[in-house]
Amino acid sequence: MAWTGRLITALAVCGVLLAGSAGCGSRAAQEQEQERGAGAPSPVGKLLEERDDEGRPYREVDEEGAPEVGVEVTPDADGGWDVRLRVRNFRFSPDGTDNRAVPGRGLAHLYVNDRLVALLRAPGHHLSPHTVRRGTHQVTVRLYADDDSVWAVGGKPVESTADITVSEPSSSTAPTATERGTAGPDLAAGGRGSPDRDRRTG
Repeated sequence: MAWTGRLITALAVCGVLLAGSAGCGSRAAQEQEQERGAGAPSPVGKLLEERDDEGRPYREVDEEGAPEVGVEVTPDADGGWDVRLRVRNFRFSPDGTDNRAVPGRGLAHLYVNDRLVALLRAPGHHLSPHTVRRGTHQVTVRLYADDDSVWAVGGKPVESTADITVSEPSSSTAPTATERGTAGPDLAAGGRGSPDRDRRTG
């Protein structure tokens, strides 16, 4: 009788331990899932009602320490254009990064005349002559988080635009490019859309 009682007690203790470990395992799995951002609200900024033209929501963050971007577009010898981004408080994510928002990280979308032409995971890109034909064009870069939300400050996307003018091939007038930030003051003031030219990118 005593032996049977001890066996029942031992089995009961094992059952409690197994249930506890199973609970711990499922809790750890839930925490990992939340860290990956699957179905969990993101602690990064606040998603706004505003959306970009493709329907991606703006992700509002505080101005202090927020991502910034500037763009330089220069003509090359073959009639194309070299695009160079200057970023601050932002780093480019490599391809294959988890689909979740992380402060100051993501990629840039490059637009020509509001048409998406490239997703950038590095600060440089080349536009072929066929992309920007004769006339004046707007080249815009906008910063996105890895979950495809748009980094925003004060309800405006973190972006910068350069106007470029392409002349006739026989024209003696050289192609030109001028930059203007659209999410803050101008370049000289170090605006949200236009970091200072003498700052290092990063």
